[in-house]
Amino acid sequence: MESAMPPFLDAPPISQTLTAYDREHMVLYLRLLDSSRDGADWREAVQILFGLDTAREPQRCRQVHDTHLARAQWMTEHGYRDLVRSAQ
Repeated sequence: MESAMPPFLDAPPISQTLTAYDREHMVLYLRLLDSSRDGADWREAVQILFGLDTAREPQRCRQVHDTHLARAQWMTEHGYRDLVRSAQ
């Protein structure tokens, strides 16, 4: 059984280092990266991953998707270093 996703913000905190929010939402970030890689429509990803209704709040949904995907991509380029350092 899948555990409940931690509450999310409309945009993840911006930081040059890994945040507690990033750590809490690592699975979400991975799922967003997978959906992007697989060419999934952003609206479908938002409905499935965040439980949001894109018909009711299209601008908010797009912001939530795009900002979290950008942070997930940041993690693959920079944030992972903090994970590696903390694992040592």
